[in-house]
Amino acid sequence: MRIIKLDAIDSTNRFLKALSAQESCENFTVVSTESQTEGKGQRGSGWVSGAGNNLTFSVLYNQRVEGITSLFTLNIIIALSIVEALKTVSNLNFVIKWPNDILAENKKIGGILIENTFKNSSEVQSIIGIGLNVNQSQFENLPQASSLFLLENKIFDRETMLISIVNQLEYNLKQLPILGETHFWNAYHQILFKKDVVSAFESVAGNRFVGKIQEVTQEGKLAVLLEDDSIQFFDVKEVKMLY
Repeated sequence: MRIIKLDAIDSTNRFLKALSAQESCENFTVVSTESQTEGKGQRGSGWVSGAGNNLTFSVLYNQRVEGITSLFTLNIIIALSIVEALKTVSNLNFVIKWPNDILAENKKIGGILIENTFKNSSEVQSIIGIGLNVNQSQFENLPQASSLFLLENKIFDRETMLISIVNQLEYNLKQLPILGETHFWNAYHQILFKKDVVSAFESVAGNRFVGKIQEVTQEGKLAVLLEDDSIQFFDVKEVKMLY
């Protein structure tokens, strides 16, 4: 794989998108940085990462449109690949919180932000932004955040971890035509945070309610069984889980 290392940048996603527009970049080209000043998370929130302690990188992946039945399948394969790579260096309990946060021992240690662009009628370009809290020791005003260092009390080799994650992602994407999407969806649902557990939620309007997560749909929506036994479907910006 080609890895471009930067000391500091506003956004690795933005840098990789501009680079791919200027030159032909092969799949799994990686841009990583020690410090990112304008990192973004889900719902347009910022992603704050301690300089020199964590993994902040973006990966390029181009795919043919005819091979896609659900763009969200890419999300789940990325999240699974991160968890699988982490399990090779840690015995922590890793789960995926919808839509694609990585939790360890119920603490948020990572997030994914994918930007898809249709390059033409037959190809989609995905810029995959990944932030992972590796060796950071303090998180101010972020009670749900943690790092591998805080949970394991040891320093991790970030470069080895990055290569492991990208290699696992490449392997899984190559296995996709062989194993089929259902294989990865089943694996995703097996480690989906709070699946089939009574949980508290808050709607975008501020209304709180309880329900059980049933599944994530092919469109990436969260299916929640409510107290009246009805199932309601929520998009990413429509609800958040309280935990």
